[in-house]
Amino acid sequence: MLITLPNPPRLISQKNNEAVFEIENLYPGYGTTIGNALRRILLSSLRGAAISMVKIKGVSHEFSTIPHVLEDVVEIMLNLKQVRLRLFGGQSQKLSIKVKGEREVKAGDIQCPSQVEIMNPDLHIATLTDKKAEFEMELEVEEGIGYQTAEQRRKEKLTTGTIALDAIFTPVRKVNYEIENMRVGERTDYNLIRLTLETDGTISPEEALRQAVQILVDQFKELLVGIEAKVSSKPKKVEEENIKTTSAIPLAEPVAEAEKSEEPEGDSSQNVSSLNLSPRTFNALSRANIYNINDLVSRTERDVKALRGLGEKGLKEIKKELGKLGLTLRLTEE
Repeated sequence: MLITLPNPPRLISQKNNEAVFEIENLYPGYGTTIGNALRRILLSSLRGAAISMVKIKGVSHEFSTIPHVLEDVVEIMLNLKQVRLRLFGGQSQKLSIKVKGEREVKAGDIQCPSQVEIMNPDLHIATLTDKKAEFEMELEVEEGIGYQTAEQRRKEKLTTGTIALDAIFTPVRKVNYEIENMRVGERTDYNLIRLTLETDGTISPEEALRQAVQILVDQFKELLVGIEAKVSSKPKKVEEENIKTTSAIPLAEPVAEAEKSEEPEGDSSQNVSSLNLSPRTFNALSRANIYNINDLVSRTERDVKALRGLGEKGLKEIKKELGKLGLTLRLTEE
């Protein structure tokens, strides 16, 4: 039996920055494998931007208070960590705030260069409580992956009065997934993943999922390249020794043929996976929801040849395998 490929992710619903996707036709057990991998990548490995350092006028350390400002420095730092922004170009940028008078300071008061866009301008940062109040600070924004603590940043050489912040780079706020069983052909233990994904608005849920899948593909592709390179560079003498060693092991094909011969010839209720089809042909049938031989033989050659990803070669392959069972495709249109 071949391992089928899943259907592409399907958007079920979306509200603001939260979306629900479904991935169907996953081979039994693959729901947890793929769902867990996607969740870990989404939470830990996507790039984003965050405020990493701050320098407040008149403040020498994070446990200070500022005249005529309701919040202390620690509270202001916590608020700054929640500022979500886009950084274009990848280079770190300097931002600033300079306000006076009795008022509320919001993220929208941050003065940004053209390379930076504030996504939540209404976010509260501080409260000035007196008409004589002055509030000035410089901020540094940079791009990164996942989460970086202030402790890690304190190892760098910081100028006097500069305070390091915990930087939340990841643009993903929440990821949950559920696994359900679904029917594929005669089997009811295939998996369906229902993935709920929420971002901070700097990227869409669709883009976050695309990036996570691409990261996984790149990782496995590199593993495959490394394995293939190692196999191709193996000395010929070693390969010959391996052939001699493994040739004593009885092959599984005769057993499989024996098992196949026990099945009644011409049984059209069997699953398509019982046919000796190439992965390309099998997946083309799966995409068309053709899961058992009865479904297959009810179609004409023209119907089968028109299936996406099949073609003339796949048609010949199917006819050959059906012929072994004494079956054929339907000859005429009804």
